[in-house]
Amino acid sequence: MDAAKAKPATRFVLGTIFIYAVGFGIIMPVLPQLVVELGDVTLSDAARIGGWLILTYALFQFVCGPFIGNLSDRFGRRPVLLVSLAGFSIDYAVMGFAPTLAWLFLGRAIAGTFGAAFSTAYAAMADIYDEKDRARGFGLIGAAFGTGFIVGPAIGGIIGEFGTRLPFFVASGLGAANLLYGFFAFPETLARENRRPFKLMRANPLGALLKLRNMPGVLPIALIYLFWMTAQNIYPTTWAYFTQIRFAWSPGMIGVSLAWTGMLMALVQALAVGPMVKRLGERRNAIIGIALSAVAYALYAVNPWGWAIFVIMTATALAALGGPALSAMMSQRVPASMQGELQGFVASLTALSAITAPLLFNPSLAYFSSPYAPVYFPGAAFAIAAAFAATALVILLFTRRAGSHAEAN
Repeated sequence: MDAAKAKPATRFVLGTIFIYAVGFGIIMPVLPQLVVELGDVTLSDAARIGGWLILTYALFQFVCGPFIGNLSDRFGRRPVLLVSLAGFSIDYAVMGFAPTLAWLFLGRAIAGTFGAAFSTAYAAMADIYDEKDRARGFGLIGAAFGTGFIVGPAIGGIIGEFGTRLPFFVASGLGAANLLYGFFAFPETLARENRRPFKLMRANPLGALLKLRNMPGVLPIALIYLFWMTAQNIYPTTWAYFTQIRFAWSPGMIGVSLAWTGMLMALVQALAVGPMVKRLGERRNAIIGIALSAVAYALYAVNPWGWAIFVIMTATALAALGGPALSAMMSQRVPASMQGELQGFVASLTALSAITAPLLFNPSLAYFSSPYAPVYFPGAAFAIAAAFAATALVILLFTRRAGSHAEAN
């Protein structure tokens, strides 16, 4: 891509991911309390309802991910990203005004439908960076997300003390401001010669799967990604509920813990991904990241002290290497004209993992923290997450290396 356009495009993509992460993180400390208020339920029941909210988002993203990805391959990244940002802003406004739980579910449905900002941003970054530097580009996305996750929960924890709805309105305003900035500053990243006709047959999860199965090495990595992302979804599905139940943390303390996670993620993905990929390659980085994730989940499951959470987070910070490495391994194996479709398919995998996660983790947390459980074990959900991460690691260790699309041609 032309250098004059690459810089503003990169700035907007990273800014979009930053705002996305801020919006995602800003509501996490207050969402459990809002569910309790609207549903007039206990915190354990709120954890179960929170799982259904995430499931709603994931179902809509699962269906719409490949559709949006194929639209970006046909019409370009710019219009798709801008429309997605409009949906982002509307979603948080709807949830902020929600008079009942049904409105929260409506907001999550809107978010899932327009949740293409993340996958389309990855496709745009694949347009900007060539194959050898793509892991670094994806690492910058992870760093932007991590930085947003520092700011978001911290702000959410503070302003959430003044009202459970205020963080939603702040997130909506940030999305609207970023939409206005992108309208004037974001150039198109997908060259016209790399665009292709839109076909409904491949603009769905099954169609994308059938198309990508012909790309050597993509599907095994996709399976690894699915198991790993299912484990990763332990955080958005249960963290706020788990830490309140296990350690009686306040929204402010939950915000601090999420901000610390975001800072570690940002540091690793901004400073460590590029050098470590050059030194060890994407596959070894993925092995390190997934292995450390499994260790972290296992420790969270049995840890009895709130302060030790921060020690575990810090000691296993290199787990953040896993995401950029797996994304780069898949991206390198498809041509430029299919990057949007690939990222749409990856969005569907992410959504499928988000569908699976609340069905596993939230009921486990709710049951093993209730008086009906044979043993009090709120960490049961993290034990399950550790098993999923370990499965991803085993599959990766037995997966053969495959060359990039460029090498194949």
